[in-house]
Amino acid sequence: MEALHRQLHLEKANHGIAFTTGVSMIAGTKHIEKASNEEIAERSEVISMYQNIMVVVDKGNAESVMNAAKKAGSKGGTIINARGSGIHETTKLFAMDIEPEKEIVMILSEDKYTQAIVDGISEELEIDKPGNGIIFVQDVLQTYGIYK
Repeated sequence: MEALHRQLHLEKANHGIAFTTGVSMIAGTKHIEKASNEEIAERSEVISMYQNIMVVVDKGNAESVMNAAKKAGSKGGTIINARGSGIHETTKLFAMDIEPEKEIVMILSEDKYTQAIVDGISEELEIDKPGNGIIFVQDVLQTYGIYK
């Protein structure tokens, strides 16, 4: 993180944001040892000032997510293009499988605004209805590049 901070000049406004989050499980690498129960318990006691709100919606809905988030106190976010791979998500067009495109909206939020932002997005996009999207929140452990 320190190297990224220096290389990307994250001490300057508008140069980007770097952050770390916890990982509860990892597979496919021999270079990382599984943490002991004591290490996991110690890490869970870390208090987070920020949270990472991830919202996955159909393409074209990211702006609605951002508008709802800003109304609820968000300062901004990042929109990432993605592709769905759910079992029921492909359709046929001229005998070709068409997979729907998705957008992922990533919002770093101060702890005190997270619930309002999640509630605002959920209400605006009716997330509780099947197929309207998914929201999940991760605790952020360390940040660089966030300025008030």
